[in-house]
Amino acid sequence: MDLKTEILALKQQRNAVILAHNYQIGEIQDVADHVGDSLGLAYHAKEAQADVIVFCGVHFMAETAKIVNPGKIVVLPDADAGCSLEQSCPAEQLEAFLTANSEKNYYVIAYINCSAAVKALCDVICTSGNAVRIVQQAPADRPILFVPDANLGSWVMEQTGRKMDLWQGSCYVHVEFTRDSINRIKQAHPGALVVAHPECTQAVRLLADEVCSTEKMVTWCRNAPAKDIIVVTESGMLHRLRKECPDKNLIAGPTDRCYCADCKYMKLNTLQKLRDCLLHLSPRVEMEESIRTRAEAPLLRMLEQSR
Repeated sequence: MDLKTEILALKQQRNAVILAHNYQIGEIQDVADHVGDSLGLAYHAKEAQADVIVFCGVHFMAETAKIVNPGKIVVLPDADAGCSLEQSCPAEQLEAFLTANSEKNYYVIAYINCSAAVKALCDVICTSGNAVRIVQQAPADRPILFVPDANLGSWVMEQTGRKMDLWQGSCYVHVEFTRDSINRIKQAHPGALVVAHPECTQAVRLLADEVCSTEKMVTWCRNAPAKDIIVVTESGMLHRLRKECPDKNLIAGPTDRCYCADCKYMKLNTLQKLRDCLLHLSPRVEMEESIRTRAEAPLLRMLEQSR
């Protein structure tokens, strides 16, 4: 029995649902029940009817699924699949900052790429797909602290005109795209359009024809007037785009280091590890109930404000 067949059989036996982020390898995307960005997968996790949620992504994503599904078993293929954004904002540092600046009465908006403990300190969560809408609904009489992605935060400020204080975190993959690397690929493909993720730096975003979440990239690429499109985000996104936009010539946005950008954490997950976590129901995601309940409130607020 090959791995794919075994995974599908185990999924049925366990009454499991497999969620896969757009940055996962193509083989995992192809066996998943749902493939999407953080916002879409958050909805699928909340609405899951399965007994087991297998989250093929990174640790904070599986934590998110557990936060909104405390009674379900949540597993991820590799427990070491972390996130540089999550690492850039430790909960104890954020708590100390908020304590030291308590007189400001910050309204804290956290990008979903953070730990459950950080979510528990926040007023509302956002994703790249709904960040503009979430910020637009923030109280007008309180200053906003946006954590942890400074690049996403600066893009949201550009879109909304709302001033925010930004935690200085970044995605190590998206900051590897540079103005020079994108200009070079544009010169190699004259007439190509550029779509970029808002986690990129402003210098890169200014070169893009569209800046949007990975989920919105699908619709944008499908409807774009040009055949050639340079995709400036993590390389796993190209697998889904090529399936859903077969008439487009989708070109990986290069960094100064390589021809495509792979997230070392996303790529820790493999078909073998997916099969093993279904077989053993491990590694499991667990957390203190006090943290889970505090983190759940801003997550549910996000889902309500995004409908």
